[in-house]
Amino acid sequence: MDAQQTRQGIFFALAAYLIWGIAPVYFKLIQQVPADEILTHRVIWSFFFILLLISLSRNWPQVRTTCQNRKRLLMLAITALLIGGNWLLYIWAVNNHHMLEASLGYFINPLVNVLLGMLFFGERFRRMQWLAVALAFLGVLIQLWQFGSLPIIGLGLAFSFACYGLLRKKIGIDAQTGMLIETLWLLPAAAVYLLLMATGIVTTVPLLFFTAAANHLRLSTLGFFQYLASTLVFLLAVTFYSETVGQDKLVTFGFIWAALVLFTLEALYTQRKRS
Repeated sequence: MDAQQTRQGIFFALAAYLIWGIAPVYFKLIQQVPADEILTHRVIWSFFFILLLISLSRNWPQVRTTCQNRKRLLMLAITALLIGGNWLLYIWAVNNHHMLEASLGYFINPLVNVLLGMLFFGERFRRMQWLAVALAFLGVLIQLWQFGSLPIIGLGLAFSFACYGLLRKKIGIDAQTGMLIETLWLLPAAAVYLLLMATGIVTTVPLLFFTAAANHLRLSTLGFFQYLASTLVFLLAVTFYSETVGQDKLVTFGFIWAALVLFTLEALYTQRKRS
């Protein structure tokens, strides 16, 4: 990808993961509302919000073209189920005092992205990038070992979102059109509920940034931006919501933050060398 596409992809990824990183504050404010009800409001208000965006950007010809492609419609039905399940699990985890395990899930997610990027897109790492991946992987292994059992919530979040990112990149459709059709697939099940308007915006804006970033960055590179949201969720859990953090988690985060710094520095060095 050229430098301009890469810069755009980095901007979109930063925007998506910054919003996702602080989103638990919003869901904590409405934690008295059941997770399944919040999910339906996310779907309903996301649908109306994306309708407004498509109308303002005059993107309806792209929507019509996509609706004529049966294969894309079916693939977007699958991504709708994946993101819907991911949303539901994440909201439940946040509102039932499992923010740290949700954070762990999104720390595992970049490693799954690396694997999927290699398997499906032939993405390859340079030596220092492999070292960054190894550090992150070691940090996650330490955390898994300390759990003493499989972190079902974390693994569910990691694999559902990684597969969502993979399929959206495979489909290759623009962010707004894809989101509209996904919410259309989910809308019938969500239409029986009333309204919580803000949750649609909290959901849709970062997801639009994410899918736009997926079209501009390598899947493995995009995955490493996940650590930004994970770190913010971790800090919120410990600082504001009184979830305890042990020495094992600090070791895990140390490895992961070291990996992130190394990966970022290597990317900046390589880009400067090429320019």
